[in-house]
Parts: sequence; structure tokens; C-alpha cells
Amino acid sequence: MSLPKTEGEGTIEEIKEAMLQKHIPLIEKAGEQGVQILCLQEIFNTPYFCPGQDKAWYASAETCPGPTTDLMADYAKKYNMVIIVPIYEKEQAGFLYNTAAVIDADGTYLGKYRKNHIPHTSGFWEKFFFKPGNLGYPVFQTQYAKVGVYICYDRHFPDGARVLGLNGAEIVYNPSATVAGLSQYLWKLEQPAHAAANGYFMGCINRVGEEKPWNLGRFYGTSYFVDPRGQIIAEASEDKDELLVADLDLDLIEDVRNTWQFFRDRRPETYQKLVEL
Repeated sequence: MSLPKTEGEGTIEEIKEAMLQKHIPLIEKAGEQGVQILCLQEIFNTPYFCPGQDKAWYASAETCPGPTTDLMADYAKKYNMVIIVPIYEKEQAGFLYNTAAVIDADGTYLGKYRKNHIPHTSGFWEKFFFKPGNLGYPVFQTQYAKVGVYICYDRHFPDGARVLGLNGAEIVYNPSATVAGLSQYLWKLEQPAHAAANGYFMGCINRVGEEKPWNLGRFYGTSYFVDPRGQIIAEASEDKDELLVADLDLDLIEDVRNTWQFFRDRRPETYQKLVEL
């Protein structure tokens, strides 16, 4: 989704409400099409404000669970649809996280993932806004699949991607906000590699458009699904607000893992001491 309203066009709450209302028709479209698991983009109901360092955006953070997750729980229950809801989370004053809540198909809040790897470079000044995650790499048993979450910059690090596989993830979702440049090449390199190396599906979500007044660059969309063989099986456009839907055959996971035996042949003891150093 692109941003419908930005700084100078309303208050922070008005901007958040405009972004929320823009999402709702596509959330409903997903439910009406029988989508079983829906993932929204990184901090879905705000701009990607991290190119600046304006403390005013601290006020956009909210509790998790809280008002936005409660609303999404209503849609989850209405459509019997799991929803992954990335928001700016306020745990308490000064404790702010880049978070994704996981809501089951009956509206039950299952828990959350907090982004572990926080960039602070080249316009992505996220350490000004987010503490590093402290919840590890949880996997959530939903009605339809075991789901893990990685968020944006996390994808540059294979460690957490492997832990999600070891923890039982069948589908890993990576909600993102990333712009054209070097990142665009890596976008289709890293996540298919994670899927192939760990034998699971990934859903890779990126926003579209340009966001003033930050002018970080063009969010290039290209959201996609990739299967456990590392093959991209569905892909969205670079510039349109849209819903991308794909059928994921979870039986393929067992076929791939039986062929490659990723977890049987893994040898962490060969590098454990290096990690401890």
C-alpha cells in the first residue's frame, strides 16, 4: 500500500486513520476471496517515518495488543482469516518496538514478534525509534499453518531465518519497507535463499510509492511468495496498491526436507565456539 496522507496534511492520528481506512477494503477483499492467512506491510498504519528523526512520531506507537490489533481481530473472526499486523509498539514510556502481532482465524491474539535487527544507516535511522527485539524468534500455531515473522532488515541475517525453521515455521512472513537501489537486488536474493536453505515458504511484503517529506526513495513493491525450493510462485507489481494471493501446498515442505535433510545434516557444533567468541 502507498501512503494516502502525510505530514502537513493532517495530525498523526489522522494520518494513521487514513492509512487504516485505505487498507480495510483490501482486507475485506482478502476475506471475501477466502484468504486463510493475510500479512500487512511493516508498520502498516503509518508512514515509514525513519528517514527523519522527529520525536513527534513516538506518539504514533500503541500497545500490542491494543486498539489496532483489537480491530484486526474483528476482521480475522469475521472472515475466519489469520492476520499478521505489523505496528509501532509502545510497551511503556521509552520502550518502543517495531512489532508484528499474530491473530488467529477466530480472532484470538496469539502473540507478537519484535524486530531483532535494527538498522541505523543511509536514511534508515531506526535506532532513533525502535529498541531491538527481546522475544526471540517465536513460531505461532495458527488454524492453518505454523507461522513465523521476520521484519524487513532482519532478512539480511540468516541466523534468525534458520532459528525460525528449527522452531517449526512452515511459512515465514517478512513485512518490509524498502526502496530502490542495492536493496532491490537483494530483495529477490536473500529471501528465496532463506526459503531454500530451511525448507519453508516465505511471504515477502513491501510497500509502494514515495513518501514526503522524507523522500527516501521509491518503495518498489514487488511483494512475492517463494516456495521451499526457492522458486518465486506469485509476485505483485512495483507500483500498485494491491492484494497478492497464492496457494501454498504445505506438503511440499516435507518433500523438500526429505530430499535435502537440512536439519539432520546441520553441524552447529562446528562453529559454536566461534559464535561464543
